[in-house]
Amino acid sequence: MLTQQTVEKLHTLRLRGMAEAFREQEQDPEMHRLSFEERLGLLVDRQWNWKHNQALERRLINARLRGNACIENINYRASRGLDRQQLRSLTVESAWVREHQNIFLVGATGVGKTYLARALGQKACRDGYKALFIKATQLFRDLAMARADGSVGDLLYRLGRVDVLIVDDFAMTPLSESDRRDFLDICDERYQTRATVLTSQLPVTAWHAQIGEPTVADSILDRLVHNAHPIELQGESMRKNQNPKPPEEKR
Repeated sequence: MLTQQTVEKLHTLRLRGMAEAFREQEQDPEMHRLSFEERLGLLVDRQWNWKHNQALERRLINARLRGNACIENINYRASRGLDRQQLRSLTVESAWVREHQNIFLVGATGVGKTYLARALGQKACRDGYKALFIKATQLFRDLAMARADGSVGDLLYRLGRVDVLIVDDFAMTPLSESDRRDFLDICDERYQTRATVLTSQLPVTAWHAQIGEPTVADSILDRLVHNAHPIELQGESMRKNQNPKPPEEKR
């Protein structure tokens, strides 16, 4: 009875990890050989890990990464010009995020840009950062809707504050005047304070024309290109040789 009351109180205090560990300890005869300090230490460790895992799960859900992309499963065997050492140096404790750097993933369709972007975002979440993955078309659609209902300021603020903003398929089509103005506001807010990942089928040299309006394009690229790591992927589409075994990278 006392054990059940203690477990219920721990749940009331939102100490679920400790509650589960306490119940397990009471059911394990070996645990009674440990001292009070040792058992308490195990309970605290369990609660710490539970809280850490819950926070990570929330970050991953909010990041909207989808799929199981992760750094450890990147396919380096495919011939596409991917530098293993460069990627490893960037992802050690997500140093590029800590130092507020940007990453450009450029290449033809199917070479794995989106997978790599999601893997970078997943690693950042594991290292304690908040990320958000969004298609460029969806980003500008959301901005247009927010502008219509008067909430664009709040949306721009949230986009400006997330640690890692991942915009997929950037500059695929020319930006409208409102799109480039909003994107400039996002870049201005994030400049030297946050990290950004852009994937695109077009080379960086073609972005200026796609953004349009030279003055605004200059301002956007000045904030993006500064302190950025361009990664140009080459080769044929990896979807031609998909491996059904998860979670190996397929694209």
